[in-house]
Amino acid sequence: MKIKNFLTGCFMSKASYRLQTIFQAIEDIEYITTTDELKVTKAIENRLIKPAIRMNIVRIAEQFNKLKDDNAFKILEQFDPDDLRGINAVRNYIAHDYDSTDDHIIEDVIRYNIPVLKKIVLELLIKEKENEL
Repeated sequence: MKIKNFLTGCFMSKASYRLQTIFQAIEDIEYITTTDELKVTKAIENRLIKPAIRMNIVRIAEQFNKLKDDNAFKILEQFDPDDLRGINAVRNYIAHDYDSTDDHIIEDVIRYNIPVLKKIVLELLIKEKENEL
């Protein structure tokens, strides 16, 4: 099934749409944590910014779950299974125990997991774009 990209007006696969959504959520987290010279730790502690960061982590995990539901296993194979389980566990932690989610866990996800996921997502999107030409 093809989905129309609201940014470019072009049609794309559901998997590509999900990867672009993941990439956008990662970009949003990076923007939030680097705007106004905020450091990651300070951004996570900020009462106004913290929910936005957490919501984007949830968005990332949800898109990975949808890729699994879509049987996009060739895409999911590109990611370390521990990273996928980890982002899903953090998503569950945020969604079900929001008030007591440990900020150190969120900080580790931003510092260590998000860059790895971003690199792989970007490589997959570039590969798909090259195959379209």
